[in-house]
Amino acid sequence: MSDSDLTLLDCPIWSALTTRQKHLAEGGRQALRYPVAMTPFADMADMSAASFVALGDLLSGSQVAALFTPEPVDVPAGFKVVIAGPCEQMIGSPADSPLRDAEIVSLGAADVPAMMALTALTKPGPFAPRTHELGTFLGIRAGGELVAMAGERMKPGNFTEMTAVCVHPDHRGRGYAQALLAAIARQIEARGEIPFLHVLSNNASAIALYQRQGMTIRRSLHVTALMKQE
Repeated sequence: MSDSDLTLLDCPIWSALTTRQKHLAEGGRQALRYPVAMTPFADMADMSAASFVALGDLLSGSQVAALFTPEPVDVPAGFKVVIAGPCEQMIGSPADSPLRDAEIVSLGAADVPAMMALTALTKPGPFAPRTHELGTFLGIRAGGELVAMAGERMKPGNFTEMTAVCVHPDHRGRGYAQALLAAIARQIEARGEIPFLHVLSNNASAIALYQRQGMTIRRSLHVTALMKQE
């Protein structure tokens, strides 16, 4: 893995929408976004006034554009900041964590209502009706209810982001998150790709969990969610 490969992760949204997920990209040379029904993620070629205009042209009504950038975003007039803060980008191969009393299953379109309900409860990050189309999603059920899940989202170059790692509060402490993270990573690596993820910098427990599984912090990024100012 060369340094030039790793630089794709400095602007992961732009890199994904101009490489393996360019077929999903909406926009043009100065601003791109994923379909709104998949994720609010968007990015710009640079931070120029013209790029912000192009980004604004992609938004309508109360739509949000969520950016992951190497530096804090100097937001111009015409936009409202919804969220702004640091996150950690972690990379590596999570250690296997076998389960004794639960089965990991594949999730698909029929599971979307349950996936939406679980992410609404646990708030692992944005999850929309078509997010599951971005890659593999795996889950664990108990009593017929989806109680844990994890999946794939951004795919910049030869990297694949792991996302939506969440466990129902009533089922925590059983190793479900670790097992799902490892299972997703094994599928990513089987395709010859490299797993990575993002976690808010203030989520110390999640960072510690990922580090215990063998992942390391590559760098900090800045998350900025914007709306057009009415």
